[in-house]
Amino acid sequence: MKASYAALSAVVLTFSTPVFAADYPAPRQGDWIARDFKFHTGETMPELKLHYTTVGEPSGQPVLVLHGTGGSGTGMLGPTFGGEMFGPGQPLDAAKYYIILPDGIGHGKSSKPSDGMKTGFPKYDYDDMVEAQYRLVTEGLGVKHLRLVIGNSMGGMHTWLWGEKYPSAMDALVPMASQPTEMASRNWMMRRIMLDTIRNDPDYNGGNYTSQPRMMKYAATAYGIASIGGTLAYQSQAPTAAKADKIVDERLATPITADANDFVYQWESSHDYNAGEKLEAIEASLLLINSADDERNPPETGVTDAAMKRVKNGRLYLIPASAETRGHGTTGNAKFYSEQVRQLLESTPQRTIESARR
Repeated sequence: MKASYAALSAVVLTFSTPVFAADYPAPRQGDWIARDFKFHTGETMPELKLHYTTVGEPSGQPVLVLHGTGGSGTGMLGPTFGGEMFGPGQPLDAAKYYIILPDGIGHGKSSKPSDGMKTGFPKYDYDDMVEAQYRLVTEGLGVKHLRLVIGNSMGGMHTWLWGEKYPSAMDALVPMASQPTEMASRNWMMRRIMLDTIRNDPDYNGGNYTSQPRMMKYAATAYGIASIGGTLAYQSQAPTAAKADKIVDERLATPITADANDFVYQWESSHDYNAGEKLEAIEASLLLINSADDERNPPETGVTDAAMKRVKNGRLYLIPASAETRGHGTTGNAKFYSEQVRQLLESTPQRTIESARR
């Protein structure tokens, strides 16, 4: 069971290299430089490196897949997502689709603080990350129109912004494990506590540390347990104090490969997220996929239901909670919703670039 516990924590921390599924074409990786990239702060980087992975041929219908906080494009290639989606006859069959998986700013092999700038790296937010993705897709890869944008967690929030910032750029949108509302409530409170714990660790030293701050492991583990995993799943896995202690001990014993400055930037970039102001601008068919036991996006508040009423062509698919679901981590496993994605694509007409602009 140790591997499954580590997999849950991997949404917060980067622990391992994903295992690629064998039944779809080999992924290809590349880099593209966005020149004179201007951030929302007014800062400009002469060269912003954007790393990406692709599956399938450029002649296929383009699909953009967006990862979660602390992840990377290759993290979406594993058996529970790519293995359920990219193979022959699957909803995003790579023989038909050209799948683009970028590493967001500050993530993976794209430009990030740990490359050398440390806290001198521009403070990026989700708008900056989405603009960089757009430039990569359109300028770097020459794709003018996407069949689908799909993203999980942070990638889900990015998907909402794609629909608002570039409404004619895609036919369909699938944001997952996300809300189009302001970053707030327990979701932000837990992030704020995690970030403050790291910053207040003397080892952090204002970002000029010589070794990774010791408290980062404890802060991230606490956030992960509080905001991902699923209530029913935890009750099943840890029905006694001894079993709960075993899970905590295993997570704390798992090595952290994340850099503290990268980590702080990644999570703080969500602070000003709010896709709730421009929902009426979305033109694409939209399927929001959330889990009923999502700790960060609890459906019982009603805020998602209220927001969805403002989306012209949108609907919500809520995965029922069970001992199989993993709260906020549920959407990391496409078996829960692959058929819904297939149905969305089958029912959504392809728009030409010209018709999308009208």
